[in-house]
Amino acid sequence: MNSPDPADSPAEPAPTSQDDVATLLGLAVGALGGTPRAGQQQMAAEVAAAVDSGRHLLVQAGTGTGKSLGYLVPAVHHAVTAGERVVVSTATLALQRQVITRDLPLVADAVAPRLPRPAKVALLKGWHNYLCRHKVAGGYPTEGSTLFDLPADPGPGEGAAAEQHPASSGGRVDDGARLADHVRRLHAWAEESDTGDRDDLVPGVPDRAWRQVSVTSLECLGQRCPLIEECFGERARLAAREADVVVTNHAMLGIAASGNPNVLPEHGVLVVDEAHELADRITAAATVDLAAGTVEHAARLARRHGGVRTDDLDATATTLARMLLEVPAERYPQGLPDELRAVVASVRDAARGLLTELRPDKNAEADSGVKMAQSAVQQLFDVTERMAAEDTSGDVLWCSRPPADAPWGDGVARLHAAPLAVAGLIGSQLLGERTAVLTSATLELGGTFDPVARSLGLEVSTGGDDASWRGVDVGSPFDYATQGICYVARHLPAPGREPTTEAQLDEIADLVEAAGGRTLGLFSSRRAATAAAEAMRERLDVPVLCQGDDQLPTLVRRFSEDPATCLFGTLSLWQGVDVPGDACRLVIIDRIPFPRPDDPVKAARARAVEEAGGNGFMQVAATHAALLLAQGSGRLIRSVTDRGVVAVLDPRLATARYGTFLARSLPPFWKTTDPQLVRAALRRLDA
Repeated sequence: MNSPDPADSPAEPAPTSQDDVATLLGLAVGALGGTPRAGQQQMAAEVAAAVDSGRHLLVQAGTGTGKSLGYLVPAVHHAVTAGERVVVSTATLALQRQVITRDLPLVADAVAPRLPRPAKVALLKGWHNYLCRHKVAGGYPTEGSTLFDLPADPGPGEGAAAEQHPASSGGRVDDGARLADHVRRLHAWAEESDTGDRDDLVPGVPDRAWRQVSVTSLECLGQRCPLIEECFGERARLAAREADVVVTNHAMLGIAASGNPNVLPEHGVLVVDEAHELADRITAAATVDLAAGTVEHAARLARRHGGVRTDDLDATATTLARMLLEVPAERYPQGLPDELRAVVASVRDAARGLLTELRPDKNAEADSGVKMAQSAVQQLFDVTERMAAEDTSGDVLWCSRPPADAPWGDGVARLHAAPLAVAGLIGSQLLGERTAVLTSATLELGGTFDPVARSLGLEVSTGGDDASWRGVDVGSPFDYATQGICYVARHLPAPGREPTTEAQLDEIADLVEAAGGRTLGLFSSRRAATAAAEAMRERLDVPVLCQGDDQLPTLVRRFSEDPATCLFGTLSLWQGVDVPGDACRLVIIDRIPFPRPDDPVKAARARAVEEAGGNGFMQVAATHAALLLAQGSGRLIRSVTDRGVVAVLDPRLATARYGTFLARSLPPFWKTTDPQLVRAALRRLDA
């Protein structure tokens, strides 16, 4: 009998990119010394399918899934095999460090033998994060007395969009000698560093010291700089333009979405980690403010380094200062009041006039000084033109006057402008024609991806195959129903205007005592956290730390090292705190974290939804609260051996109509409203 012709035999199915990615993921996990995880494998396959099809992907990956490898392996595979650059963005500097120093190099090395060539990777940050060799070499004029009167932020469009650096002192410097010590150390480091990246300087320095050796993108001389060949920032951008995978952060995405797309290299795929934070980061990047000190600072630089008269701008600064003392601290739904708008317009006109006079000089040092002056005046002009525009319907405008004794305020009245909506910016500027993979442990709110998708500029999905995006939950390795209890203190009165009530304090004391300490207290305000901490120190014999007692990393470390210790705080603790093990057995949430009623941006957005026929409360306030509740309750279970209780002291989670939506956003803990049952469970865990 003749053998069949091979041409007549059915061909073996060609391996798909998902098959390739599964193999590569196994290599990467093995290199890390880990074991296969079903959720991670599913995530990698979903990401590979998304970048192949060009369909956006929202993928919820619970804590412990290993989502970094879940997106990095298909990202590296696609970038090398398809020749299409991938940009990966993280929300925090800590996660960015982890990805660029550990996870991505490990993946690239592990999969290199199976790819046509090794992957090239690069890190890209905002210009202000790199030391400027020209400034260190004396190429910019000395600041003189302005060392101590620089504005609190480097300015819109650059550092203002970035998170505060861990080394920052919030702009406070003990004295001039200490500042000088930091600057001398930076000058020495400039000769040793290969990157000039502030994050590589350990220990770090305060913001004001860093400003003495860095420039914003507007202040940079660009190709006219005599040290352009040695420029750290330029090197980073060149490496990014040549890389297959570029790691950046949400602050950079905010700059790109706000009208500066060239800050990122061309790319076909965007991966956004911690995507639940993206809309807020874009809002922060596009928010600007104006105070009399801002005007005075620009005028001072124009006089000192530009050699021009600033009489008109000086006069407008005086008028603006007087006006801001008189206007109420409130939101302006119809734009600035006429008299205030006229003053802001006069600042704009004076700034425009100065811009025509500030011309670069052929002298290098003078040129640098003019660039500094131009930068400050240009930013001032851009802000005032936006605030004094005829049509400000796309912005939320308000005046703030925080009390001087508040930890976040200095008593200075400011005008602010924030975008009313950023979904359009994200959809058009960031997503556009490229493929986006958006991932987080918290994307499904109220049992659906629609609220987060809507905030990211994606249309609500109809579920069909032709939908522009797909949402998938790859689960978590944790068994929440057996590892944790969600307790709602239904018997307590609903929270009122006071930060804490006696009933709440009694409940906190009973729960903390049953847990033997080991408590992370998440509070809706600094006042509430402080009041609760002071009360527990009087009532209980366990150490109680409170946010503000020390630097946050120090507090978290002390909390994790001593199982009997409690840590109370506000928003900074709701996200990002990772304390597995016995140190955290109880997470207390004092109330549903709705936005403050006087939050001008949230209030304006809710109003806009209602005017469009929607439910402003559910789309804005409830969605905001659901996200924070999910993040806060996620602090409890951080490993497969963790056990404990999330205690919500707000009965509305169990009694209000919207409570169902909020409860569906939490991890699937075992639920109860029985206080005795919960205390008994905590005592057993403590024993």
